[in-house]
Amino acid sequence: MSILPTPQKPLPMGEFIILLAALFSMVAFSIDSILPALPEIAAHMVPDNVNRAQLVIVAFVVGAGLGQLFFGPLSDAYGRRLSMGSGFVLYMLASAAAYSAQSIEALLFWRFVQGLGAAGPRTNAMALTRDLYEGRTMAKVNSMAFTFFVLVPAVAPMLGQWIILGFGWRHLFTTYALVAFVILGWFLLRQPETHPVEKRRPLRLRPVLEAFVIVFKSKVTLLYMTVILLAFAQLMAYLSSAQQIFVDVLGTGTSFPFYFALVTILSAGSGAINSVLVLRIGMRRLALIGFAAQAVLAVLTLGYWAIMAPGGPVALWLFVCWSTTLFFVNGLSFGNLNALAMQPLGHVAGTAAAVIGAVPTMLSVLIAAPIGQAFNGTPIPLLIGVVICSTLSAILIQIDRHNPD
Repeated sequence: MSILPTPQKPLPMGEFIILLAALFSMVAFSIDSILPALPEIAAHMVPDNVNRAQLVIVAFVVGAGLGQLFFGPLSDAYGRRLSMGSGFVLYMLASAAAYSAQSIEALLFWRFVQGLGAAGPRTNAMALTRDLYEGRTMAKVNSMAFTFFVLVPAVAPMLGQWIILGFGWRHLFTTYALVAFVILGWFLLRQPETHPVEKRRPLRLRPVLEAFVIVFKSKVTLLYMTVILLAFAQLMAYLSSAQQIFVDVLGTGTSFPFYFALVTILSAGSGAINSVLVLRIGMRRLALIGFAAQAVLAVLTLGYWAIMAPGGPVALWLFVCWSTTLFFVNGLSFGNLNALAMQPLGHVAGTAAAVIGAVPTMLSVLIAAPIGQAFNGTPIPLLIGVVICSTLSAILIQIDRHNPD
């Protein structure tokens, strides 16, 4: 993006971390803010099959995953700024088109394209971090960014509901375009290019395929990509089911965004805690502890729910407490898992970030979507899914216990 002059002075770390959080948040904001709109989208477009409204989340996630396979090589070939800007522009155009969609098929298509665009900020944010940091320092920066990023899921559903009540659900897409415009302007005005010309790889098929081969030949990267896949799958399954569980099962009604916000606020300290502990304990051990603990907590919650079938305030607060642990473990783990997966691949950081982001994101839908569609009026299908994903994640991390961070 050469319309604006490229800044030369590096950003202060504090501003870089907040910018990083804003870039990462594009995906989360686009998912979480639309959750309160699912009943209205279902009523307007698929009144005879309300579960299909969940597909506006799935379509976006698939697009966000697939788009990273394009924006990663583009980033390695032409730099972070052009790749980032291209993604934002596509996102804004898709938001405008989705605003006018008249059928569920059209809405799903433009949500998919919107996800493709959102992949630009996500992929380049990971590559930016790898350009500037590595190892435990990179994990610390990611964790500190997550501390700010976690405020987005807290605020997004409430903001989404306010927009829906005041202006209608279509104006969510107006908001998406405006937010993207502001973040893009901030990035272009303040962030220098971190991928110099002499390190760029030509955007030709052979170099791109060579970079992909480098990524997939790394056993360590493949292992942690699988863990990221499982972790993201359980999170996506939760997001797909949360609105129905809170509203239909727990009876929160229009208060759903406030309970969702409470969960994210209570878990917000996980990134800050990780940024301190990771330097003492290590990335791998922290992630192992987190997933093992989540597996145990999910088993206990599942057992209690299956045996006692709780209702009323007991059921509501039990689910809120368990949800908090799920978000807390994600905050404790995602930065570490990305750093572990990226660690051997600094020389192809853009493509590596693309593959590490894309493959788990797309494949996670194959796990998350069936869990969401299995909703049966209880959180039991979700809890079973989390038990399986967390247990497998802990086992895989334990397999790699002999490698240093």
